[in-house]
Amino acid sequence: MNEGLASFLPFIIIFVLFYFMLIRPQMKQAKEHKALIEALKAGDEIVSNSGILGKITKLNNQFATIEIDKGVNVKIQKQTIQTLLPKGTIKSI
Repeated sequence: MNEGLASFLPFIIIFVLFYFMLIRPQMKQAKEHKALIEALKAGDEIVSNSGILGKITKLNNQFATIEIDKGVNVKIQKQTIQTLLPKGTIKSI
């Protein structure tokens, strides 16, 4: 019986390493992104995954309308919002 357990020991160790090095950090990152998306409100300055920088003007369940320049509004999916910027970042650029 000990030989059977010893032959599975490397697989168990590899699984534990994969969990702590790949799976767990990915779950933590997904949880943080979900919290970011839920905390968004009109007036927040954001960067999307495609690199579009803008200010949120309207929010919907799945979409956000962002103003990228005066009079230029773009509707994007909320899931594509990557980063929340500090207030005044757009004016300083």
